Amino acid sequence: MTTSTSKAVRIALYGHISATPAALRRELEARGVSVHDNDGDPADIDCAIFAVNPSAGIDGETIAHWERLNDYLTPRIFVALALPGTDLDFDDAVLLGNRVLDQLVTPYLVLHADDGTPAALISLADLTVRNYVSGIAVISESESEHRELVSDFQAEYIEALSQAGEGAFSAGMLFPAIPINLDSGIGLDVLTSYLDQLADE
Repeated sequence: MTTSTSKAVRIALYGHISATPAALRRELEARGVSVHDNDGDPADIDCAIFAVNPSAGIDGETIAHWERLNDYLTPRIFVALALPGTDLDFDDAVLLGNRVLDQLVTPYLVLHADDGTPAALISLADLTVRNYVSGIAVISESESEHRELVSDFQAEYIEALSQAGEGAFSAGMLFPAIPINLDSGIGLDVLTSYLDQLADE
């Protein structure tokens, strides 16, 4: 979370109504993140969050907003929301984003419970696991089966970071995709950590 000594970051939030951007905005503002209205000069936006419901696809207006920010090299974060009754998941959302927006990177992957519901995130940077208890991330070491499961994805992620170079996210050249579940709080801390990177520069 940003502090009084951090610079103010102007954040815009885009997304079709099916992705519940209003609910995401409320959660962010409850965590002290100020989200600005989307009207005005795109050059004034420091970071844009794009909320996507993978089952509904990505509408033309959202795509147009993304492409308009290309001219300004605006940092952008792709957020895939886990919503009740949806058939598609984070992996589907990332494939969709890669196809219609830009090449995305996945700093975290979703670990599912036995019933198939999202239960935790595993970091591809250090392979730690974030379990969420009452919306708070509890970090622990991953199990060997988890590390084996994500080993190929980790190699791809590290290669993408290496090719993009240091500071690529802040420069608007590397686009993280983050899974979020508003009910359990999964991923919200990851999202705010990327916003903090911009505020601390």
